[in-house]
Amino acid sequence: MRDLKHLLFFENLLQQANNELVQQACKDGRHAIAYNCSYIPEVLLDVTGCFGVRLRAPGCTNPDLATYYMTNRSCPYSKSLLERAFEGGYNFIDALMGQECCTTMNRMEQYFGYCKLIPNEKFFTSFIDMPLKKTEWHAGYFRRQIEKKIIAPLTEVYGIDFSEERIRAAVEQHNEVCRIITELGSFRKLQNPPVTSYEFHVIQLVTLTCPKDLILPYLRETLEEVRAREPDAKPFYRARVMVVGSEIDDPDFTKLLEGCGAYVVADRYCFGSIPGREEIVLTPGCDVLQAIAEQYMYNNQCPRAMGAENIVGRKHFLYDLAKEYDAEGMIVENMKFCEYWGYERAQAAQWMREGFEVPEPIPVCQIEKDYTNAATGQLRTRFQAFVESLEIKRIQAGR
Repeated sequence: MRDLKHLLFFENLLQQANNELVQQACKDGRHAIAYNCSYIPEVLLDVTGCFGVRLRAPGCTNPDLATYYMTNRSCPYSKSLLERAFEGGYNFIDALMGQECCTTMNRMEQYFGYCKLIPNEKFFTSFIDMPLKKTEWHAGYFRRQIEKKIIAPLTEVYGIDFSEERIRAAVEQHNEVCRIITELGSFRKLQNPPVTSYEFHVIQLVTLTCPKDLILPYLRETLEEVRAREPDAKPFYRARVMVVGSEIDDPDFTKLLEGCGAYVVADRYCFGSIPGREEIVLTPGCDVLQAIAEQYMYNNQCPRAMGAENIVGRKHFLYDLAKEYDAEGMIVENMKFCEYWGYERAQAAQWMREGFEVPEPIPVCQIEKDYTNAATGQLRTRFQAFVESLEIKRIQAGR
């Protein structure tokens, strides 16, 4: 297939946090609000006057200074963000919306302020206390956290207007992005899709790291291009897999998988689109903040959510997703020293393999990796062997 018209532009946008579109928005006088977790309601960071930027640290391979402030056993994603902040890579941001997700992430967020890493005198870090359970009461608590920890400080410090009219406008813009990503992602259900999994990964990432209004024209054009795109006569992959895991924000990881013959049909990880790119439904007269709180709390499939019902629910979610997208196997990733995903990886792999509480088992490849793809050779060997095993299984089944 021919390369997408804007693919190179999208790739360049992902090279640094302060990319071309971010710089344009800042020059227009808008405030850059950083965040680092899918629990943060990004739609509220995109109201008029500001825009959200999901933090990444591409190319950070030696977080030595961050390791000094933290430990060798700390989450490499958190350390990489802190290292990039020490390097000045986030000097453009005006605030950081943190989430009480884990102690490592919290300490990293605290160092942004404690070490005065951002030159903006008005810069502040806000910590949202996300409940560990999913009930109606907890949704109400999360709503109050949104008011107190996001809306109140941004209004007080930067004068951002969070009127219902502006929130609804931000939701509509957010929903258009979701519709585009959902349609692009749905092409992956086809046996001979007109979009590669690498391309989709890149496109999904730019929706998280760029101002929505500035990236939307490129997304619209790309969707039309993919709709009219003629795939090659023969599928370009040998096996269909879904990827489940934590902070996978490097498209080269997906490119590595494709190079081994795997096509990523579904992306259930922290920077992925499932869940995360579902439209927010606002009915006339509804409590918009309550609707947003429920959307981000109930739809999220993070292993942080406690309770047996949530654990079992996540396993059924993975199984249903694999069936919907016709995934032949599942790659379950966890980042080194991540406790949540360490537990989840073992459970997901065991349950999917043995078919526990699901109709039939699904082959699983478990991996543990650093934030960067440093051990590319080892990963390639694992992926090649996994793809070959899926091919053999398909042949034996007569498919």
